[in-house]
Amino acid sequence: MTMARVNVLKHEMVPEHYIVAKKEEETLLKQLGISKDLLPRINRSDPAIKALEEINGQIEEGTIIKIIRKSPTAGTSTYYRVVESGVFK
Repeated sequence: MTMARVNVLKHEMVPEHYIVAKKEEETLLKQLGISKDLLPRINRSDPAIKALEEINGQIEEGTIIKIIRKSPTAGTSTYYRVVESGVFK
């Protein structure tokens, strides 16, 4: 028996994930006042990244991902992560 594939991005508990276009990265980093190497990382093996790759094709290492978290008490919060394929330390 084969298990059905689930798109984790459609689960109500998973925040929205979006790929930031390469041409928008420089503007975003200027707005944040940081360089890309200061952003937190997200591993390429993360289920949300795998789901994004099924939709958009292979995501390159160094791509910025925009994550929008919704909370009934705090409203919405936007976070950014950089895709990395190495092991985190």
